[in-house]
Amino acid sequence: MPQSGAWSLKPAHSSSSRGPRVNAGIQAVCMVEFNSIALGVKAADAMIKSARVTPLLLKTICPGKFLAGFHGDVASTRTAEQVGIEVGGAAAVDHFLIPNISSQVLAALCCAVETSRGPAVGIIETFSAATCVAAADVAVKTAAVDLIEVRLAMGLGGKAICFFRGDVASVEAAADAGAAVAAQSGLLVRKVVIPSMAPELFPYIL
Repeated sequence: MPQSGAWSLKPAHSSSSRGPRVNAGIQAVCMVEFNSIALGVKAADAMIKSARVTPLLLKTICPGKFLAGFHGDVASTRTAEQVGIEVGGAAAVDHFLIPNISSQVLAALCCAVETSRGPAVGIIETFSAATCVAAADVAVKTAAVDLIEVRLAMGLGGKAICFFRGDVASVEAAADAGAAVAAQSGLLVRKVVIPSMAPELFPYIL
């Protein structure tokens, strides 16, 4: 087990009532990230009143931001996303709509997922929580990798990070594809592939 004060990726929010509501029937997901908590809450209220959507994730994140995620059919989530952007105005700093989100992403948002697939580990670090979710979704749809965790901006200075595992070629392909999503919006911090991670590190990311 990590020593006191060591960096551990186990999420503190997994049992929170405001954490992700993981449901096997979830398909389309929209998310809007706000740099104002007050406007974020107001926008989230407008989003849920604008369309037939269900909260997926509503929470404050570092540094003083608010993240609003909803799921529903594609048309409804598109409407909610647009309303969130309109109400948030300049405070809406990032957003996405994923019509058919990977179940791996939903599980990794909830908690760290154990996997023994392959020796290689890929890491994508972003300046935005919403962009990290979108990058993780593209990564796992690109190649045969297992998503370990998507950690959103808590204790990360407003950044977000995702980890995935597989064989070297698959991890490289997934990392390239996911990083490209973040790079398009200028929100990529770093993409890293570790071909064979030291066994001593795995307790910190599983």
